[in-house]
Amino acid sequence: MQTKWILPLTLCLFLFHKAFTQSATKLSLQEILMIGESNYPLLKSKAIEVDAAKKSVETSKNTNIPTLDASYQINYATHNNISGILYPQFILPISGPPSATNELSGVFGSATSLLLNWQPVTFGQREAQTAYAEAGVSYAASDAANEIFQYKVKLINSYLDALTTNELIKVYEENLIRSQTNLSRVKILVLNGIKPGVDTALFFSEQSKAKIDLLGIKKNNEQAMILLTQLLASKENIPIGDSSYFNKLPQYLLGADTIKHPLQSLYTSSIELDKAKRRSLTKTTAPMLNVWGTTYARGSGISYDGTVNSIDGLGLQRFNYGVGVQFSLPLLQSFRIRSQVHQEDLLIKADEEKLNGINLQLNKQLQTADTILQYSLQVVKETYPLLQSSEYVYKTIVSRYQAGLANYADVIQAQYDLVKAKVDYKTTYMAVWKALLYKAAVTGNLNLFLNQVK
Repeated sequence: MQTKWILPLTLCLFLFHKAFTQSATKLSLQEILMIGESNYPLLKSKAIEVDAAKKSVETSKNTNIPTLDASYQINYATHNNISGILYPQFILPISGPPSATNELSGVFGSATSLLLNWQPVTFGQREAQTAYAEAGVSYAASDAANEIFQYKVKLINSYLDALTTNELIKVYEENLIRSQTNLSRVKILVLNGIKPGVDTALFFSEQSKAKIDLLGIKKNNEQAMILLTQLLASKENIPIGDSSYFNKLPQYLLGADTIKHPLQSLYTSSIELDKAKRRSLTKTTAPMLNVWGTTYARGSGISYDGTVNSIDGLGLQRFNYGVGVQFSLPLLQSFRIRSQVHQEDLLIKADEEKLNGINLQLNKQLQTADTILQYSLQVVKETYPLLQSSEYVYKTIVSRYQAGLANYADVIQAQYDLVKAKVDYKTTYMAVWKALLYKAAVTGNLNLFLNQVK
């Protein structure tokens, strides 16, 4: 009877183990980059800005759709009018013939209309506006690509910092165990009269220092994880851990020279946007062709013979229509926009100089990155022999101390050198990876780094 529970129990244990294993699975760098790119609010906003820029292109193309406006109005006003020209600003003239006398009583009037206006030909203005909007899309896309690139570099760097502090926690935990072991040993040596009692206090002090060092690196690890989760827009810490960065070196390969840095693309897009704006501005001097059509009706409380019946103005009494073509040429527009065109020319030159500055900066940063990578690789080759030597010296000094041939200071110095050698071993390996990341960031090609990651 009991055997019937074995299979369900085994299945439950298997599912529990699988769920626990999946929850504890550490995320790879590629997975972290995917999470960050989909979650980070700034990158989302850049994607939305690109979509908004695309809508601007649609808006500029939609200007070939005619406008059709319907209106209806009712008014109550006096009907005293004087013929002649009148500048319409601040005054709304009332249409109709002048009255025989100055009448202060008002009458109703009404009007309704349907007006169509279309610009079938713009002599390049619409095309220039569309080209300007498309240049805006290109600029927004370049801005988003640069932001994504810079974000990934920052995220990878934060990830490497978190990995480094994780590894250093192990180093300082080992150092604490080492200090606790030394304290236990010296207590026995003091009880046997081999070492003075003060050594117990001294090794107890070293144990406290080891705890303080461990707390310090744990604090750094918490800070690194906070920054990492901030970049991932995550409320909770994520499981990370990859020791491969500390036991192998990247095989550096030079990237293709044809790759353009996202920052260069951004400034190039900015120049093209300025040029498109200039072309759009100069096209405002082109003529305009308007086609219009209208149908409208009027009502008035005054009849053709001057008889006043105010209520009649609420109805429509005369109906009309009209069609027409209007050709206009802004004769003085070129003089109005002359300073604006000159301003755009200056902005284009300014952006070109900025691009020259970016190219110069990237070239020098590339030289710096090569130098850092070269020397980092040379330094890391010396850390392993140093670590082996420090481990040998420490074990030897501890043995000599237990035999009464070395003092407390010798043990502490050997322990300090061992910890430093272990820390240097970890950090110099990571320095090579960070140097490669810097190289990838300068060249604008993150695959130089990502292709080295398993």
